[in-house]
Amino acid sequence: ATAIAMMPFNLSVFFSATLIVRFYHKLTPQKIGRYGFIICTLSLLWLAFVVRNNWSEFAVLFGLVAFGIGQGSLVTLLFNVLVSASPKELAGDVGSLRGTTNNLANAIGTAVAGALLVGLLSSSVMRNIVQTPVLTPEIQAQVNLDNINFISNDRLLTVLSQTTATPEQVAEAVRVNEESRLKALKFGLLIMAFLSMMAIIPAGRLPGYLPGELPADNLDKEPTK
Repeated sequence: ATAIAMMPFNLSVFFSATLIVRFYHKLTPQKIGRYGFIICTLSLLWLAFVVRNNWSEFAVLFGLVAFGIGQGSLVTLLFNVLVSASPKELAGDVGSLRGTTNNLANAIGTAVAGALLVGLLSSSVMRNIVQTPVLTPEIQAQVNLDNINFISNDRLLTVLSQTTATPEQVAEAVRVNEESRLKALKFGLLIMAFLSMMAIIPAGRLPGYLPGELPADNLDKEPTK
């Protein structure tokens, strides 16, 4: 279900990473970098405010597509800048290294983001449980609260069916689960939007010239008389 929900994002990353090269003769890497991070920031902020438990809503799909466009543009841009800034004889090594770096970044980024979201979820669940008198200590003792993670309402109902929870307690537990999931997701998106916004500043250090303006393009030309 998660893979299907993220398909709009993955497809937009693929197409934007492929089509962004068409703008290399109109926009400098510096502008593309800044615009890409601005798009990522705005789309993450948008998702933080419109996301609900239904990922098929148009507003959520729009945010995922916009975020994919920004990220896909950045991936191609940064890798191309890395290769163009390296000596030609090292092109093969740089290409291999950038692929390895991309895989490593995806793994570390997924792990860090997952740990962040699970941490936010755990703190939100524990806070909501303490604040509600319906979920008594007896019921809490029958549920493993040491390993809180993102689970669906159906999975939660299956777990609660093995306890002595009353219908009122089951309904309260589902409410806590839904609210905690949503809060954790919103705060996580806001944190990532902040990091993306901070990246706009170093993006200004990317090359500020077009391919035809490279000094190397004119090395072999005779000076104008």
